[in-house]
Amino acid sequence: MVNTTIRIGLGTDLHALSKNRKLFLGGIEIPAAKGELGHSDGDALLHAIADALLGASGLGDIGSYFPPEEKKWKDADSRFLLKQIWTDVKKAGWSLNNLDCVIEIEKPKILPWRQKIIASIAEILETETSRVFVKAKTNEKLDAVGSENAVKTYCTCLLMRQVQE
Repeated sequence: MVNTTIRIGLGTDLHALSKNRKLFLGGIEIPAAKGELGHSDGDALLHAIADALLGASGLGDIGSYFPPEEKKWKDADSRFLLKQIWTDVKKAGWSLNNLDCVIEIEKPKILPWRQKIIASIAEILETETSRVFVKAKTNEKLDAVGSENAVKTYCTCLLMRQVQE
């Protein structure tokens, strides 16, 4: 008999924005006046995805995998970090059903970049683009996101694992 286990994961991330940094979301560099401050390249969307996958699989969180105190992760490419995490999630027997992501950012508009971001995430996770969705919201000029001083991301994922009983 085959038993299918289904788990939901939730990841969030928040990064301050600075004039002297590049903006990376979903592994894509997006032209913008400000980019994320962070120990790595600051890709808040890939970080939220990583935490969602790690949470659903029970394997930890991004900080335990890549501690910001370790200098070797300074300016690391978040695509590489997510790929390492996804390799471990797959080794634990999990497969991805879907990801649903939200980016909160006042500027720039994300819609022109959405399909590239989705394709980038799907490539990293070796899945079809139909399993990944990304949407963006502004904060209507409220809080740090609305004042263009931060970007916040959310991701939920559904993982499945089949176990032979």
